[in-house]
Amino acid sequence: MDEVIATHCPQAIRCADPYHVVTWATEALDEQRRIAWNTARGAARGNSRHRRPSPATKALKDARWALWKNPDHLTDRQREQLAWIAKTNPALHRAWALKEGLRTVFAVARRSPAEAVEALDRWISWARRCRLPQFVKLAQRVVRHRDEIVAAIEHRLSNALVESMNTKIRLIVRIAFGFHSAQAIIALAMLSLGGHRPTLPTQ
Repeated sequence: MDEVIATHCPQAIRCADPYHVVTWATEALDEQRRIAWNTARGAARGNSRHRRPSPATKALKDARWALWKNPDHLTDRQREQLAWIAKTNPALHRAWALKEGLRTVFAVARRSPAEAVEALDRWISWARRCRLPQFVKLAQRVVRHRDEIVAAIEHRLSNALVESMNTKIRLIVRIAFGFHSAQAIIALAMLSLGGHRPTLPTQ
């Protein structure tokens, strides 16, 4: 992909979509949650054949959405779950804080791109020192794509509009139960989403 863009669009500035960058952190967080869950499950089993989940393993499993959601969208129950994780599993709570830290970088970008770039560099330093292998690896990935991430921050670009359009087109295809040709899909998409208002025969 890099070679194709360099050959055919040498003047292009590549931007990393903020949503997908934060998704990298969410995936690293979920890996840490699974590690915590497996550790708790192993401690509950010990050397016995007892296979019923302990309260800790069930709580970690149920806390998945609390860890994923943005803090301002949490329910009271989910806030309690995060508080419990902070007390019982500091490593998992640190992983959650790192995920939120990376998300905050792009929130700051709406106000001040320069501050967001500084926040990104501070996040990279933090993730490198966090002693969580998933996030140390993520920090390396972010460093590799830093130029694209900074470009997205400075130009305030994302794939949100394209992703929304793709979702609407998929919905059109599903409602129609398919089309006989690509031209028919394009025509209906242009009619529904392109702002085209052709003159009807009766008008």
